[in-house]
Amino acid sequence: MFSLKPILGITMGDPAGIGPEIAVKAFYNQHIYELCRPVVIGDAATLKKAVSIVGGELRIRPVSSIGAASFHPGTMDVYDLQNVDQKKLRPGVVSPMAGNAAFQAVTSAINLALKKEIDGTVTCPLNKEALNLAGHHFAGHTEIYAHFTASKDSVMLLVAEGLKVAHVSTHVSLREACDRVKKDRVLRVMALLNDACKKLGVARPRIGVAGLNPHAGENGLFGWEEEQELVPAIQQAKKDGLLVEGPVPPDTVFTKARGGQYDAVVAMYHDQGHIPVKLVGFRLDEKTGEWQSVSGVNITLGIPIIRTSVDHGTAFDIAGKGIAMEESLIQAIEFAAKMASL
Repeated sequence: MFSLKPILGITMGDPAGIGPEIAVKAFYNQHIYELCRPVVIGDAATLKKAVSIVGGELRIRPVSSIGAASFHPGTMDVYDLQNVDQKKLRPGVVSPMAGNAAFQAVTSAINLALKKEIDGTVTCPLNKEALNLAGHHFAGHTEIYAHFTASKDSVMLLVAEGLKVAHVSTHVSLREACDRVKKDRVLRVMALLNDACKKLGVARPRIGVAGLNPHAGENGLFGWEEEQELVPAIQQAKKDGLLVEGPVPPDTVFTKARGGQYDAVVAMYHDQGHIPVKLVGFRLDEKTGEWQSVSGVNITLGIPIIRTSVDHGTAFDIAGKGIAMEESLIQAIEFAAKMASL
C-alpha cells in the first residue's frame, strides 16, 4: 500500500540567530525531500534574506496554508507569518520583535500538529531572553510545548553519536533540580525513555539511571536522594518490566553507555545530561577555534505531537555570517521523519 511521506513543520527560530541560515542550508540537501514533505514556519522575507547570506539558489515560496505547499526540491515552502520588520532586524541582536516571531512560529507549528495538518514538528533555536522580552515567559521550547499541549510530564531526550539521555529536570536552578528528584518523576522519565527507545528501534532497552550525588550518594554519606527516591523508583520500574540499573555514579554511567552496557541514560538535571551529549556531538578545531561538527538532536517526550530540535542555541556571535552548520537540523529532521512514519 502506497504511503505518503510525512509532512514536517520546521520552525524558523529566532530571526536574529542562525535558525534561518541553517534552515536554508538544510533545504540544499536533497536528502530531506526523500525523508519527508518539509515546510518552514516563519517569516518568508527573513528566509529570503538568509538565502542571500548563505549563497546558492533556493526558491522561497510563501504559502498561507499547508495545503498550498508544493514540496518540490529546490523550493522552500514557507507558512508565512509575515511578522519580522526587515528594517529593524539586526543579526545577533536580542530583540522583543525577534523573540515574538520565534514564539509565533512555535505556537503555529503546535496548532498545525494538533489539528493534524502536519505530522511532526522540528524546531530551530530561539533565544530565551528575547522570548521573555516579548512577554512570553517560558524557559524554552520544551516548556512552550508542554503548556500548549496541556502536557504535565514532558521530558527532554538528547541523542548524539548513539548516546541517548533523558532528563528528570532541565531549565531550573541547580538547587531546585535537586528538589525535583522524586520517585514518581523519575519513574515517569524511565517509562517515557523506554517507550522512546523502542520507537527508535531498540527492542528491549537497557536503561542506566544516574545518581544525583557524587558516587551515587555512597550509601547516604553524600546525600539521601538515592536511597529515598531513586532506589524505590528503580525497584518499581523493574516490577513494571523495564530493564533498568542504578543508581549508577554519574561520573561513570555515561562511559558505560558509550561502551554498550546501556542503550540510554536517565540524567537527574540539565548539565549532568547535556555535558556528555555535547562532548560527543560537538567538535572544535583546536587550531582555528571553529566548529567542525555540531551534531545532536533534542526530542520532547510526553506530549501528544512529535517535536525534535537542534541541540544548540541561536549562536548570535556568528549570525549573519553564513557559516553556521546545518548538521544538527538535518539529524532532527531525520528523527522526526522516522517517528512520524511509525
